[in-house]
Amino acid sequence: MTVFEKTDRFLRNLYETAFYFAVMAVKENFRNYVGRAGTVGAPKPSVLILGNGPSLAEDLPRLIERREHETKNVMAVNFFALDERFETVRPAYYVLSDPMFFRDSACRDRVAELYRVLDEKVTWPMNLYVQYYNPERFDYRAALPNPNIRIVRFHTQVYRGFRSVEFWLFRHGLGSANFGTVVQVCEYVALLLGYKTLELYGVDHTLLDGLSVDDENRLCRADRHYYDDAPAVPKPIFQKVPHRPYTMAVYLAEVAELFRGHEVLRDYAAALGARIVNRTRGSMIDAYERNPE
Repeated sequence: MTVFEKTDRFLRNLYETAFYFAVMAVKENFRNYVGRAGTVGAPKPSVLILGNGPSLAEDLPRLIERREHETKNVMAVNFFALDERFETVRPAYYVLSDPMFFRDSACRDRVAELYRVLDEKVTWPMNLYVQYYNPERFDYRAALPNPNIRIVRFHTQVYRGFRSVEFWLFRHGLGSANFGTVVQVCEYVALLLGYKTLELYGVDHTLLDGLSVDDENRLCRADRHYYDDAPAVPKPIFQKVPHRPYTMAVYLAEVAELFRGHEVLRDYAAALGARIVNRTRGSMIDAYERNPE
């Protein structure tokens, strides 16, 4: 790397650092909400992080059969509570990161159902992690008056400057793993809570499979989740908030940032002496130790 390149990188990192702290001071704050809330009871040896990928349809029954949900802590995401096995798994941690959970969107009815089910069915202590950034001031407590659910905010402003500063922010609960998927937020929360072994299920990340462009130049994808019954068919894909169609350039840029985020989390976990184990068959993530079930 030339002197010019080193200087350019340093100045860019310096700008990113100043920008990050300015945004945090205006839009958020410098409180470690996740660390203050702590774990739900005494932490178990490892945490199972359950994504939404289609592979979870096969892995979840095996996890339940082996009773791993009893010997390890479980962290679930998004609409997992609508699964009939939710009350069997009884996740201690639950993460909602997508803007559709606190802003009006085309998914409003399903989101309302999720909050109703969480409020009615959670009879055990649970930490529910939600974005600090909440421009429409959605009232989570009004939607979830259930006293068993502790609502914990996490920061959402991603820092892209010096790696040493980034990891310092992570350790103090001020960073953000909001790189593009809720699973990354789960990993960050689990590491901040002190877990040394994170096991990932349902993180297929086959985000480039089934991509096509229709005759109207709309980017389409056959998107599948583990809870889907019908075969996936290509449909135009949209950014959720605001609701506008993806272009190929925007979509691929977001996918690249998402996979870069996994590399950041891999390095951060290694710095803490922790392991992130990808147990998802056929996962496209190449950053972590692989040990599929």
